[in-house]
Amino acid sequence: MIDKIFPETLEILNNLIKFQTVSGSSNLELIKYCEKKLGEAGASSFKTFNKSGSQANLFSTIEGVDKSNNAGIILSGHTDVVPAVSNEWTYDPYIATQKDEKVFGRGTSDMKGFIACTLAVAPLFKSKKLKYPIHFSYTFDEETGCLGAPLVLTDLKKKNIHFSSCIIGEPTNMKAIIAHKGYNEYITHFTGLSGHASNPENGVSAIEYAIKYSNKLLELKNELKKRCSSKTSFSPSYSTLQIGKISGGLGANVIADQCSLEWEVRPINKEDGDFITKKIDTYTKDILLPEMKKNYPKANIKKKIIGEVIGFNKEESSDAVNLVCNLTGDNSKDTMSFGTEAGLFQSSGISTVICGPGSIEQAHTVDEYITYDQLKKCLKMLISLQEKMVN
Repeated sequence: MIDKIFPETLEILNNLIKFQTVSGSSNLELIKYCEKKLGEAGASSFKTFNKSGSQANLFSTIEGVDKSNNAGIILSGHTDVVPAVSNEWTYDPYIATQKDEKVFGRGTSDMKGFIACTLAVAPLFKSKKLKYPIHFSYTFDEETGCLGAPLVLTDLKKKNIHFSSCIIGEPTNMKAIIAHKGYNEYITHFTGLSGHASNPENGVSAIEYAIKYSNKLLELKNELKKRCSSKTSFSPSYSTLQIGKISGGLGANVIADQCSLEWEVRPINKEDGDFITKKIDTYTKDILLPEMKKNYPKANIKKKIIGEVIGFNKEESSDAVNLVCNLTGDNSKDTMSFGTEAGLFQSSGISTVICGPGSIEQAHTVDEYITYDQLKKCLKMLISLQEKMVN
């Protein structure tokens, strides 16, 4: 069965990679493609949109024999990818390239490979009488704060639809992941006063205050290590803080009036996230802003929350975990440090597990790829799921 479906999987993956669904950009053409494929497999669908209507979540269902039975299983993946700089890649990142039993392309591992597998297997669910429904959930902008998933989950709650389990197909080498840290992402904007660099005292350098802010974050980063609990199973075992990007200024001879700082926190618990927020906000209000406003009353520091995604809490033997272990034949369970939508599904009362093809080591990298072997292992899991749902 796998050998029969595998060529179709590669063709679908090739089509998915062509859609340049970088976070923040439209994913509507990809959603249209997925909706059509699932419609051909007998699924009914509804969509939820962002405020501008340029991005959509797709939720599709192939009904079970008893249509009043809400104990369905969700297969969930995000449609967005991180940016790719073409001249850094060996191959065109938006054309799937097959070589050495690997498929290269942006999103192959994270996580269009999983979506391709679900679309390829969907007709099998149609061809049999399922005991209960199978659902396909494809979301937008997971990479930038999990912006899409809350919309579809809110809509499902309004429709009073319930589920027994959810499998999030993030790249885990087809291993069951039962917990991960939270993910908080921020951009802090600094507004100062420009001027000629020959007399720095006549201006307020947004860059200098961004550096002071950064230094405070680095102090807090070290404090997070001291707050580490010996009970945690994460690696690293403490909450982390990372500064990813600083942007500002025109040149060495101009006092910068604008600067922005992009940074993140991956807390092992809510308390660590709250600790960072309280400390950096107090430092801004009591120390930095008063200094800036001495020379320029209109100076400002504004922290923008890109996303504060809750963590995925550890449950050793949930329905979802037991289901995946049974389907894959692998009882090993692990935790990870990167964030997903799993905590959002879990907090909605849905038993959730993370398990999908590909490696996180390939996600977000130049020449991202997924191996044939991983795609076939995912197909095997999904075919086993289909067989379980008809027996």
